[in-house]
Amino acid sequence: CTHYLFIVVVAVNSTLLTINAGDYIFYTDWAWTSFTVFSISQTLMLAVGATYYLTFTGVPGTATYYALIMTVYTWIAKGAWFALGYPYDFIVTPIWLPSAMLLDLAYWATKKNKHSLILSGGVLVGMSLPLFNMVNLITVADPLETAFKYPRPTLPPYMTPIEPQVGKFYNSPVALGAGAGAVLSCTFTALGCKLNT
Repeated sequence: CTHYLFIVVVAVNSTLLTINAGDYIFYTDWAWTSFTVFSISQTLMLAVGATYYLTFTGVPGTATYYALIMTVYTWIAKGAWFALGYPYDFIVTPIWLPSAMLLDLAYWATKKNKHSLILSGGVLVGMSLPLFNMVNLITVADPLETAFKYPRPTLPPYMTPIEPQVGKFYNSPVALGAGAGAVLSCTFTALGCKLNT
């Protein structure tokens, strides 16, 4: 019972930590940098929770189920935001499911080898999530238009948009997110495995 309760708690917290993942459309000049940071934070929550759930049950497919839980929770929360007047395309949710499927595939293809899950699965999740998440950035409304239409006066000073040319990561946010994610996600999946021992 405690294990299942933990899974629910992790899933809920994953959703809470990633609920603002679409916020990069409000940062305008820093959209690409924000996108990279948010992609890595989502990779963390997906990899830890899904790996824990996967190794706890030992059944390939549970990582995808965990990602589905995260997605549904996020739809509910962002649906509430939509009711409060946010634009519809703001509800686009990060695409966790394909990355979780790759995690399941790595576990299943290596006959439930935890080390392969950590190395192969971790790299696959870290590299794929920024790629899938880019779909969100492509499909949302024009960031400038949205930023002016829905201003965020409460942004902390360090996230306040400034001149675009200082955005270091403008050139390739997906490559940066995927590169950092591929390295970090192995640690994230290892943590997920460790939680079961």
